[in-house]
Amino acid sequence: MPHDTALFFGQFLRAPATVGAFAPSSRRLAASVCTPVPERGEPTVVELGPGTGPFTEEIQRRLGGRGHHLAVELNASMADLLTRRFPAVDVVHGDAADLTSLLTDRGLGRADVVVSGLPWAAFPAGAQRRLLGAVCAAMSPAAAFTTFSYVHAIPLGSARRFRALLAERFEEVVPSRTVWRNAPPAFVFHARRPRPDGSAQR
Repeated sequence: MPHDTALFFGQFLRAPATVGAFAPSSRRLAASVCTPVPERGEPTVVELGPGTGPFTEEIQRRLGGRGHHLAVELNASMADLLTRRFPAVDVVHGDAADLTSLLTDRGLGRADVVVSGLPWAAFPAGAQRRLLGAVCAAMSPAAAFTTFSYVHAIPLGSARRFRALLAERFEEVVPSRTVWRNAPPAFVFHARRPRPDGSAQR
């Protein structure tokens, strides 16, 4: 929506390193990112960096009132927007690094699915490792993690470093086909079975 695009762009200008994009993700990208959300049961689904809510909307559609949807947003303006727009979602204005304690405080145990809209390629190495470590610690052994990367970021050292970190922290990492109907075009990483100690198997 135009209002969302204006808000997103304004927040991007204020804090490009934490917002990471100049426009919300498309429905096509949201559908690809949210594929692991199960169609039955009562899953705990965590969403990191939901922004203005394109992934949030798709997660809610797939859950259909089931389970618990926790959305963690660092930007206060976007967190306020999400709270008003999605009353069924447990929106937290907070840091993804605190994910384990956020789940524990709610008596939720570990997450079954973690959907990330965080701008991983914009983070320095230490932040990438700290945040992904927090994600893995909060996931059940059979949980799924999805995130995305913009096509133009592929050559960046930070993007390559994050891709290597995914392989270190998960037993399985599968990239999707490029989602061209997104601004900018992007592809999705589907990762499963987090390694508890972060060490790759040899």
